[in-house]
Amino acid sequence: MRVLVLGAGYAGLTLARELERRLPADADLTVVNDSPYHLVQHEVHRVVRHPSVADAIQVPLDEALQRAEIIVDRVEHVDHDARAVALAGGETLDYDYCAVCLGAETAYYDIPGLESHSVPLKRLDHAKDIRARFFDDCDEGGTIVVGGAGLSGVQVAGELAALRDEEDARTDIVLIEQMDTVAPTFPENFQRAVRDELLDRGVDVRTETAVQSVTETTVTTDTGYLDYDMLVWTGGITGNGAMAGERPPVRADLRLDKQTFVVGDAARIVDADGEPVPASASAALREAKVAAKNIAALVDYDDCGDENDFPPRPEPYRFEVPGWIVSVGDGTVAQVGPSIFRGSAAKAMKTTVGAGHLTSVGAVSQAVDLVEEELNP
Repeated sequence: MRVLVLGAGYAGLTLARELERRLPADADLTVVNDSPYHLVQHEVHRVVRHPSVADAIQVPLDEALQRAEIIVDRVEHVDHDARAVALAGGETLDYDYCAVCLGAETAYYDIPGLESHSVPLKRLDHAKDIRARFFDDCDEGGTIVVGGAGLSGVQVAGELAALRDEEDARTDIVLIEQMDTVAPTFPENFQRAVRDELLDRGVDVRTETAVQSVTETTVTTDTGYLDYDMLVWTGGITGNGAMAGERPPVRADLRLDKQTFVVGDAARIVDADGEPVPASASAALREAKVAAKNIAALVDYDDCGDENDFPPRPEPYRFEVPGWIVSVGDGTVAQVGPSIFRGSAAKAMKTTVGAGHLTSVGAVSQAVDLVEEELNP
């Protein structure tokens, strides 16, 4: 019996750790990831201003996992009909059950010039590139445009504004968003607080502004032209190449078919109440625990169930999170229930969230390092 977990982001690592605990001893568990590290994605933006954070937000997989076989390779293709996974290195892995946790990639929507002239923010190298370009092209003035005002765009715009202020630069930070508000998929009171925090940090926020084309120096929008020195693009997500660029729809049992699960940002998930689930770390973590429980129950049934028994009914995932949190430079906005927090209380919550996740995957020393970085930047 072989169980594959593809990807070791929030969903993948959490699911694999749960399976290590739940699967019977004779089941083979294999984790495939394109890096030997788990990356704490929601802290990547901080590397733009504080490169030393990089060490605290990378967790070696061989320390986080105790039982699973770890294969460091890129997944090229998932053939769920054949129950086979092709890797970039040439190996093909067959499976009895598979959890696709490959996350999502940056979407460019076929906008002319956008991909070739912008920097995304998905990996540490992207954050390092943004920092280098700031000091090469923008620390003495100019304009940085951040496209997309979801949480990633808000965070990188805030970080760049803080870096500008630290360097006493005369750089304009412009955040553009085609919807009529920042953080458009979140509650209205959270949106208002995030916008206020951005404005307080000196970010020029322009909503209802859609990008139409990009050249080396100019962003053309439906409201006019915007000259820039650096363009950071966080304006949407699309599926991983191994899934043909698709984020397949899955329902609350998180299954693409009877033996293949898709978890986290890799899928468009509808929960047990029929509600679409936003792509977020908090959702991915909770989805992973449900998927692990369902996979373990199926493996147990295959190993021990009588042929006359009905297979286990999968547990549905229901989207429930206590709130939302986003950093904006040295500021933070948090929502817990109906209440909005800014300032030191919100920042303490943000520190707790990051350190709590690291602790949950066994990276206690990195959790301590992250807290120290947060409190003594």
